[in-house]
Amino acid sequence: MIRPEAAATLGRFREALTGAGVLLLGLYWAFFTGGGLLHWIGYGVMTLGIVLIVTGLQRARFRRGDGGPGIVQVIEGRITYFGPLSGGVADIDALSALTLDPTARPAHWRLDQPGLPPLHIPVNAEGSEALFDAFAHLPGIRTEFMLRELERKGAHPVVIWRAASAQPITRRLH
Repeated sequence: MIRPEAAATLGRFREALTGAGVLLLGLYWAFFTGGGLLHWIGYGVMTLGIVLIVTGLQRARFRRGDGGPGIVQVIEGRITYFGPLSGGVADIDALSALTLDPTARPAHWRLDQPGLPPLHIPVNAEGSEALFDAFAHLPGIRTEFMLRELERKGAHPVVIWRAASAQPITRRLH
């Protein structure tokens, strides 16, 4: 009944749409129930709806669709990528850098770990939307910067995040 393109768009924005529904419920409880406890609960539900909308929009911007090469799984802080030509495992806590390479076709995430070869994951690999939550656990990551770079499609790889222990040392002469 719904065209496949419309269903894909609705699926991409599913968290934001859920947040809009929660916000509408909170508005109804806060302003149309005549006061009392439900009135105050409505304000809390409205706040929850706004949070869901904001995070849902971020997740929608991160999603690049499925159908790319390989499958991604994130289980208990471990990212596993099974690709047609390569694959590997990376622990979130062991990462030293996260880089977005828009020059690869399709664009790839590059996950660096000390002493191991980098793990390259296409941004549109099956299950890659789980990487958003995994990357959110990286200390000090700038989510908006990551989303802007993902949309920008630049001409060279961009370091999205680097561990504090892997920061380049700059020495001053004076």
